[in-house]
Amino acid sequence: MIHQILNNIEIVLASASPRRRELFALLGLQPIVLPSDVPEPISDEAPELQAMKHAKNKATKILPKTEPNQLIVAADTLVVIEQRILGKPENVEEARSFLRMLSNRKHSVYTGVCLIYKGTTLCDYEKTEVCFAPLSDSEISAYLSTKEPMDKAGAYGIQGYGAQFIVCVNGCYFNVMGFPIRKFYDMLSQLLQRQL
Repeated sequence: MIHQILNNIEIVLASASPRRRELFALLGLQPIVLPSDVPEPISDEAPELQAMKHAKNKATKILPKTEPNQLIVAADTLVVIEQRILGKPENVEEARSFLRMLSNRKHSVYTGVCLIYKGTTLCDYEKTEVCFAPLSDSEISAYLSTKEPMDKAGAYGIQGYGAQFIVCVNGCYFNVMGFPIRKFYDMLSQLLQRQL
């Protein structure tokens, strides 16, 4: 189990995301939180490559502030619909536009994860498909009034009010929250095996 694997390893989480901290707590982990403020430009690259690149940039940025025997964990989540990447909305109108786009359609959520430990860097990603119910303009306005969409990729949170709009999830639910737990477990197993 993750909490046993990491029993004697200090973890540094390169993220200000309260969702990621919640998920770490769920796993019995209490990381040192060092948010990594790096640009996350959207490019023409495949979304999984962008998510991994952003995660790696976050991990690398805080590397000088850590010790070699600490495990750095960084992640970046992107929402993609018909090859368009939806990041965090810049304002309410952009959030409204994103939600109209997602309404009654299927989209993909990609999270890139990067781990750095004792000089070894490992990056990977998870992809999950999510189906939205049809949303009326009044439902979108009501959701926007909660302010929940404003700091989330794709302008919704699956673990909050946004859960009401989700018809189906194909893949890792926690990935949609912003951190794929099973992928993290697999990556840890791979990384720490290399260290033995």
